[in-house]
Amino acid sequence: MVNGSNVTLKPLVATTVEPVPVPYWRLSGFYFFYFALLGGMYPYWPLYLQTEGFDAEQIGFLLAIPMVTKIIAPNIWSWLADISGRRLGIIQLGSLLAVICFTGVLINQSLLWLAAVMVTYSFFWNAVLPQYEVVTLNYLGDQPERYSRLRLWGSIGFIVAVVGAGRLYDGAGVGVFPWLCLGLLAAIFLSSLCIPKPGSEGVRPQRQSLWRAVFQRPVIAFLLAGVLLQAAHGAYYSFFSIYMEELGYTRTAIGFLWSIGVVAEVLIFIVMHNLLLSFGVRTVLIASLVLAALRWLIIGYSAENLWLLIFAQCLHAFTFGTFHAASIDTIRRLFKPGTQGGGQALYGAVSFGVGGALGSYLAGRYWGQGAELVFGVAAILCVMAALIAWYGFRDPQLR
Repeated sequence: MVNGSNVTLKPLVATTVEPVPVPYWRLSGFYFFYFALLGGMYPYWPLYLQTEGFDAEQIGFLLAIPMVTKIIAPNIWSWLADISGRRLGIIQLGSLLAVICFTGVLINQSLLWLAAVMVTYSFFWNAVLPQYEVVTLNYLGDQPERYSRLRLWGSIGFIVAVVGAGRLYDGAGVGVFPWLCLGLLAAIFLSSLCIPKPGSEGVRPQRQSLWRAVFQRPVIAFLLAGVLLQAAHGAYYSFFSIYMEELGYTRTAIGFLWSIGVVAEVLIFIVMHNLLLSFGVRTVLIASLVLAALRWLIIGYSAENLWLLIFAQCLHAFTFGTFHAASIDTIRRLFKPGTQGGGQALYGAVSFGVGGALGSYLAGRYWGQGAELVFGVAAILCVMAALIAWYGFRDPQLR
């Protein structure tokens, strides 16, 4: 799992202003390392915890913590960014403190200690991406469609890390997991130092009422659908690797299965702008939710069939890729410029925070009753989300 605002300052008098050049590779580099961490960490974090002796319910609990902090942290950091205007500074501070806090994994592996580490680490970690999306969109200005071309480097970083980490863990053992994560966290911090200060840094934008924007029918439907979709993803993010290992797949194979989904995601990002222009935001969102239901049914009931499993992983292009890009565009359409930062933070808090935490915890709570049950419920949640989107997204702004 993407929030941002597009706040620009207009001159008081007519003047000729040179367009601000987009630092493409420096912006892309941050995305590369940020999502490389996700590729090296989240598919293998459950396996690391399992080797440390934690059971499924404890693993689900620990994986839910970053989602819980996402309910609160992005909104706090968004508020600080809005009143200070120093988004880049918050990105750099959050990246540095995330590195420092995660070193706690090397000190102790008890449940309570790791829970404390994850609370502090994820509180600062969740400050980073929403504010970075704002910085990126500010640089893009009146060309927001170029966003997907920058964001695809995050997907490439994920692919490189998830495949490389799988081979590393097969050879050296999953015990090196904390060191790899710390190295990638350090790379994120260093890449944040390379980003040039945007022209809006330090300028306080005019604030507008966020809640007036929230209480619109399409916004409420959008948030509910996001909660259900991310709750459905809980089983996948928390237990897919464990499930595959139980079925006899090697860690290298597991890494390739994760990477297949992200390769499909990269390809969809390349053509995403054309999809939105051709079909509209509403159709793309609904199709994403329907295909998500199909994906969870295949993983839950046919994971022994490698070709069906590969097909299900290719559907990640829609269950995450198209939904994510369409969500960015939805917030841009439904929230005014002065509320887009808050809208992005709220979307992350409600969907990835509430939905992700609930999905991870419940998946751990009921994993012992079988993968078929857990992924079957995930499919039902996506069908419910699609119905909500069908009836709730009937707004001219979402066509």
